Amino acid sequence: MRQWLRRVKVWLQGESGLGIVDSLAAVAILGAAVVAFIIALSTGSLAVREVDQETIAQSLVRTQLEYIKGYPYDPAATTYPTVEAPEDYTISVDVSPIPDTDTDIQKITVTISRDREEILIVEDYKVNR
Repeated sequence: MRQWLRRVKVWLQGESGLGIVDSLAAVAILGAAVVAFIIALSTGSLAVREVDQETIAQSLVRTQLEYIKGYPYDPAATTYPTVEAPEDYTISVDVSPIPDTDTDIQKITVTISRDREEILIVEDYKVNR
């Protein structure tokens, strides 16, 4: 048994393991990779959220403008009724006459807001037909 322990001891003396500097370098590289991955995920998540918000706003504007175009023409209108908006979204409609034209055309401005921040403003025209 003693001889076997001597052989193991001699064999282990020739081996070198990882030093503390090597271990610290490996942990630092691994940590940097994890941080970069987390940053990439959070950036992607923010981008998806903004695209979703923009898509909802565009859909609301299209729906609102179609609703207004189907609504009876009112030459004295300053606004038209709005469609139902999802939670946290607000739709506002402003109507203004166009100067130096007949009274059968109006400029419609639809503003979509979320949490009191304007996201999208679209202007179109309504004609009395």
